[in-house]
Order: sequence, then structure tokens, then C-alpha cells
Amino acid sequence: MLDFCLPTHAAAVVDTPRTSLFDIAIRSYDVERAPDRHAFAQLVLPVAGEVQLAVGGQGRRLDPLHCALVPAGAWHSQSGAACNRSLILDIDAAAAAQDPWQRLLDKPVTMIGPAARKLIEFMELVTTQNTVQTALLDGWVPLLLDTLALGAPQPRSRLAALLVQVEANPGMPWTTASMAQCACMSVSRLHALFREEFDTTPHAWLLQQRIGFACRVLAGTDRAIAEVALAAGFSEQSALTRAMRQALGVTPAAYRRGSRNCSRESASILQ
Repeated sequence: MLDFCLPTHAAAVVDTPRTSLFDIAIRSYDVERAPDRHAFAQLVLPVAGEVQLAVGGQGRRLDPLHCALVPAGAWHSQSGAACNRSLILDIDAAAAAQDPWQRLLDKPVTMIGPAARKLIEFMELVTTQNTVQTALLDGWVPLLLDTLALGAPQPRSRLAALLVQVEANPGMPWTTASMAQCACMSVSRLHALFREEFDTTPHAWLLQQRIGFACRVLAGTDRAIAEVALAAGFSEQSALTRAMRQALGVTPAAYRRGSRNCSRESASILQ
């Protein structure tokens, strides 16, 4: 849990003119910054990684399965470790005072179901590529509110969201326990779902993802093997070597040489 001390003399809430009820941006966070507050509310919607959000001294962990609403005028701070990215929706204070938004404040964290996840992914894509038009944002926000009200995702939906997280960031320090926590289920339930869906264990599946990631980097870049091992989530180069020997019967260096030879042979055939 994050804790911070509010300033002895509270600064005035900054109240800048707003041309729309909503505004949206993509942000990433690193070290915790000084607490801040403003005259509008903010909905924090993580799209990758984890964000630690503290509101009024109370900390909460957000990820692509959990979002939170920061009330207008509330002191808050954010921080993140490793790679993280969030959609931040600014909401006019008058709009945020209405019932749909107030219901989000009834609990510190709101689960993001599969329908809401799709809407968030869509808006992330639009925000990354273009300036979001006011009409589009004004139509998107009510849809998001409605889908957030649908309730918690079912276990298989939560498993699907976990798979996307791990596949995108295999180098994170994943454990069976942290995977279960990310999917909001018990370790035993996670094991049962992996057995039903993939006939394997979470640890074995994670190892496959890490080896696959390492192979892609080895084949497509000149990064040092020790670097590749760490980026793929292995403790050291020897751990990657052991894993690839057991799974593929080849060392990282031999895999790289083989992939390069295949590429050259394919290129010569096409000439």
C-alpha cells in the first residue's frame, strides 16, 4: 500500500476551462511523484503493466483487469514498475457527480470485463494514432460506463486476459501465484483452468512463452544471449541454455546460427 503525507497547506485545486465534458490521453508512470489534485475526476484504465494508485493515502493496485476512479479534488499519486501504459480519462466534475460515475466510487477498484476491455483497446488504438474527436469520445464514454457495470469477468475471460498480459511481457517476474493474482483467482483454480484449456501447468506454459520469445529475439536481432535471457525472464544465460536444450535440443547460439542459415538459404532460392 502506498502512503504519503498531504501538504500542510493544501494548495488550491487547479480549475482550467474545459471545452468538453471529457478528455483522454495515454500515460506511463515510473517513480511515485508528489501528490496532486485537480477540479475534474479521472478514470485510470491500465492497458499494459501495473500501476500503483494512491487516493487520499489509500493504495490500490491496478492492471488491465482493474480500473479506478479518482474523485474530483482528491489528492492522489501514481507510480509504476517496468513497462506500463494507461488510458487516463478526465471527467468534468459536474458529469462525475452523476449516478453512473458515483457508483464507481462505491468500491476502490472496478473489475474490467471482456466487453469493457475491447472498448479500452479500441480507444487506445485511436488515441495512439489520432487526435480523438469530441463526438467519438462523447459516444464512447457512455458505452464504457455501461460495460463496466456488467460485473466481473468470468474465470475463462480472466484467463484470456492473463494470457495476453504474459505473452506481451514474458520477461516480467511471473510466478504461479502472481499469475493467479493477476487473473483474480486462486492458484488451484488457475491450475485447473490451465489443465482444462491447455493440458499443461501454468509454469510449463509460462516456460514455453519465454522460450518462444527468446527464439524470436535470437533469430531477429544481434542482442547478446545474456541480454536475451534476462529479457525473456530467465535469471541468467545458463538458465536459458538449459531450457532450450530440454525443449528444443539446441543451445541459444546454435539456434541463432541455424535460423540465420535458413534465412540465407531461403533468400538464395528466391533470387
